[in-house]
Amino acid sequence: MLPVVVRQLGLQEYETTWRAMRAFTDSRTAEAPSEIWLLEHPPVFTQGQAGKAEHILAAGDIPVIQTDRGGQVTYHGPGQLLAYLLLDLKALNKGIRSLVTSMENAVIRLLADQDIEARARPDAPGVYVDEKKIAALGLRVRKGYTYHGLALNVDMELAPYQRINPCGYADQEVTQLRDLGVNMDTRQAGRKLVEILCRDLDLQPRWASHD
Repeated sequence: MLPVVVRQLGLQEYETTWRAMRAFTDSRTAEAPSEIWLLEHPPVFTQGQAGKAEHILAAGDIPVIQTDRGGQVTYHGPGQLLAYLLLDLKALNKGIRSLVTSMENAVIRLLADQDIEARARPDAPGVYVDEKKIAALGLRVRKGYTYHGLALNVDMELAPYQRINPCGYADQEVTQLRDLGVNMDTRQAGRKLVEILCRDLDLQPRWASHD
């Protein structure tokens, strides 16, 4: 099994984290272990590379940041788990589509462990419960290394989603673990998600000492 360093980073500004992900990716070597960063962001809308301005309906006082991940606009805020995957695709022997499937399946299995049925959709990456989106995905690949990752709604304020067309889909409803009766915080959800994902990817998680 390949080692992967897992870091619990708490609440972090989006732009600071984005710069750190890019710096890590640009400076890493084939010998360096991959990493998974688990964190939350203050309220922010992020617009993917192909994002269209019309999908931002009324940003109001929430900042909008144009970023370099795939996908359209989404919302991040406290109580949402971000799992950023800084992985070496060559070492994993996986393509990007296979990795996305593994990410979706990890969320589906986490929910199944709570007796919640969820599914992925071929037309719209992410994970859905009764057609309501609970997890969004967006990755960037540079020189065979990934960054960005997935966002899982755990226990957060969902109202800001009404200011956008989530992931470019008008009237897309969203949900979260709390509203599905799951008593779990982002830290607990992060640990469970990492355990499931690492099993699927044949990775051995090494939790950073500050965790």
